[in-house]
Amino acid sequence: MTTTEHPHTRPTWVDQVAKHARYQPDAPAFRFKGATTTWAQAHDRIRRVATALADAGVSAGDRVLLLTTNRPEFLETVVATNLLGAIAVPVNFRLAPTEVQFLVGDCDPTALVVEEALAPLVSDLLADETTARPCFVVGDPTAASPNATAYETAATAPDLHPGGPAQTDLNTCALIMYTSGTTGRPKGAMLSYENLLAQTVTLVQAFRLFGDDEIAAVTAPLFHIGALGAALPNLILGYTSVITPTGAFDPEVFLDLIETERVTNAFLVPTQWQMVAASPTIANRDLNLRCIAWGAAPATPAILRAMNEAFPGVMNVCTFGQTEMSPVTTILSGEHAVDKIGSIGRPVTMVDVRVVDANLDDVAQGEVGEIIYRGPQTMLGYWGLPEQTAEAFRGGWFHSGDLVRVDEDGFYYVVDRLKDMIISGGENIYCAEVESVIADHPKVLEVAIVGAPHDKWGETPIAMVVPRDANDAPTSEEIIAFAGERLASYKKPTQVMILNALPRNASGKVLKAPLREQARETVDA
Repeated sequence: MTTTEHPHTRPTWVDQVAKHARYQPDAPAFRFKGATTTWAQAHDRIRRVATALADAGVSAGDRVLLLTTNRPEFLETVVATNLLGAIAVPVNFRLAPTEVQFLVGDCDPTALVVEEALAPLVSDLLADETTARPCFVVGDPTAASPNATAYETAATAPDLHPGGPAQTDLNTCALIMYTSGTTGRPKGAMLSYENLLAQTVTLVQAFRLFGDDEIAAVTAPLFHIGALGAALPNLILGYTSVITPTGAFDPEVFLDLIETERVTNAFLVPTQWQMVAASPTIANRDLNLRCIAWGAAPATPAILRAMNEAFPGVMNVCTFGQTEMSPVTTILSGEHAVDKIGSIGRPVTMVDVRVVDANLDDVAQGEVGEIIYRGPQTMLGYWGLPEQTAEAFRGGWFHSGDLVRVDEDGFYYVVDRLKDMIISGGENIYCAEVESVIADHPKVLEVAIVGAPHDKWGETPIAMVVPRDANDAPTSEEIIAFAGERLASYKKPTQVMILNALPRNASGKVLKAPLREQARETVDA
């Protein structure tokens, strides 16, 4: 008896985009700055970009580094890369050139796709023969290198990728999403097609994505798994993605967008929803919203009440998770947003959850423990870091680093972070990374980074510095400038406090609780 491969397509975004191009060719796949890319157009451009990448040497298992702001070319590149069986590596465009250089060295991409305005982040790499790689530029290619190619040339080239997608298993790595860790070095979370397929099921249930006319606003930066993890399900399900240009948030511009585009669901951080809810024009808007989602930072009762009053009858959902989980692990529905204020909700259906002590024994209800996960949304591991992967998956569960408690109704609350993370404006800032940079300043003997409340950003990093010479202590301006040259701008401290010594326990470990209190008192003063 002869065996043949079963002639079916897989539920990946690569296969689904091709299917949408056949069954709804003229329907909008992307809307950006008033322009439409239909499914047929998107599929055609993706195949041409895939051809250009293949001609540049990209094949199955290779990496393609992606450095653009929010725009259709971002999603086109992800799908084109995966069409070849290669791995897309989105990079935070707010990073410093040295940080981007580290990521290039870590994942060793075969090709780069960058935006003209961001080309300075890679121009030094491309100028060096030892690190130069084929580069496609959205805009003027000479901004990156004399040898770079215009992305639009690739997207409109006459040759087409001849066949269907590479024969990759659903458990194959499709994305490497970098997330900083307590070691101070970014780690690349390897996410599979299965991971994002499970995330799609999670969002269908969480956001009630049941209609044929769902239109999603892609608001957060696409290099974040929160945004990309919401955009890829749109590709799988055939919904329209309204991609919002990257830039300063303007509530009136946002309201114009969701009203004009008839957006049905959108995600913002709480402070942005607060600005939108306070708009003097909102009462006269003809909106089509069915679900508003928020996360990345806590929402106060006042913000939640303002959101509910501004959007009566619209489902209000809080999402919580992390990159390694593709990302959503818990959901807090709007009906509980006020009475369970501060909660991250309950676990989603696709994720199995435990709260454990240091011995991996379940803690009692109400006690604090680390939340650990397993299930089809869980990453494959960290790129090139087998020891860190083994540590993260000890006991057969993924260890989040978040300390939580569970109340009598099964709602989860984050009480601390093992990873000592600061969330500022929705961006994760890891103290160890910032500390390792500032410690290199010649006038610094010791440094500790803590978070302090900030009216606009939620939290802001404060540097507690012990100088080498008390008579020649560094100024705040020196430290902030030193950090700004080596780190993304949002990671640098906004204030520096000079101390005689850092408080420590009997084991010599720095005690950050009193430092946080000191920072809080200084900010409040």
